[in-house]
Amino acid sequence: MMTRRRLSAMALIAVMLAACGRAGAPQGAIRGEIHFAVQSAEPAAVVSRAWRPILADMERRTGLKVKLHVYAKDAALIEAMHMTGVDAGLFSNLAGLEVVRHAGGEVFARTADAEGVAARVSVLIAASKRGLTLDRALKCRRTLTLGMGDTLSTAAALAPMTYLFAPRDIDPRTCFKEVRVGVTPETDLTAVARGQLDLASISSTTLALDRRQGRPDAAAVTVLWSSPPLPQDPIVRRRSLDPVVKEKLRQFFLTYGQGDGAEAVKARGYLAKINIGGFKPADDSHLLPVREMEATSAWYGAKRAGEKARIAAAQARRDEITAERVSLEARTRAPAAAQ
Repeated sequence: MMTRRRLSAMALIAVMLAACGRAGAPQGAIRGEIHFAVQSAEPAAVVSRAWRPILADMERRTGLKVKLHVYAKDAALIEAMHMTGVDAGLFSNLAGLEVVRHAGGEVFARTADAEGVAARVSVLIAASKRGLTLDRALKCRRTLTLGMGDTLSTAAALAPMTYLFAPRDIDPRTCFKEVRVGVTPETDLTAVARGQLDLASISSTTLALDRRQGRPDAAAVTVLWSSPPLPQDPIVRRRSLDPVVKEKLRQFFLTYGQGDGAEAVKARGYLAKINIGGFKPADDSHLLPVREMEATSAWYGAKRAGEKARIAAAQARRDEITAERVSLEARTRAPAAAQ
């Protein structure tokens, strides 16, 4: 399993170089610069081109110079934040949780779906022409192959483990002939559609975008299972940033693309190209559903191991987080995954 401690030497060196010269200076105040990061498996040049007009607007409205960093893997982005090479960024939920826990990060906003959907789901897909059913897929005869994307992906890895496999006491490694990890959801979708992979777990957002764009591969797959709602991706900043810089970032994201004027319409067009509908306010409680999934997965693991002390500890932790989520939903009168 991929962890931030297992980054390649090349990636680690690159992160260290990016951080050089920044220690001891007020983060986000060095020559008025902000280092903003996104994770994408697409070529950095393609990602930079899509983000360029958004970051230009950020510079104009905040008065800060914004430098974009693109990372192919969540683990590299986490390590960059940990080593102060990044001040803020767009994270997946699981990566965002790691940064909040271990790299001094805090959630201050979240993305909104391009179609206004408050939350997304994890889906298990198969090629329509195969005629597979969920029951057949989970027979565990080690004849089928499964793609589970990046191991730090909430939709591709954590959600199906928590909601699909663990409740059925299924270990994918022994259930399937092969479990492929470490690739993009688009790669898994294409492999399923073209018969190179039997099953894959991906985000409903990925599937919806590809279908909206009329891609043949997206039309060639069917959904066998959907998870409960999952939160959208968070925007995370360094907790140690200057308060003035924090407020500038908050104001930019929470107002960008809002309103009916020509500037807002243009901004929404830029966001649509990266499949984002806008941004909503959030804080670290945004990650509660992810923490609950983690705790649930740990509880199932303890039950499989049959260790009474471990089961009790995992149950207590799960109950604690569930109570926290229930309290949040009672206060806000909204599902935690939509906050």
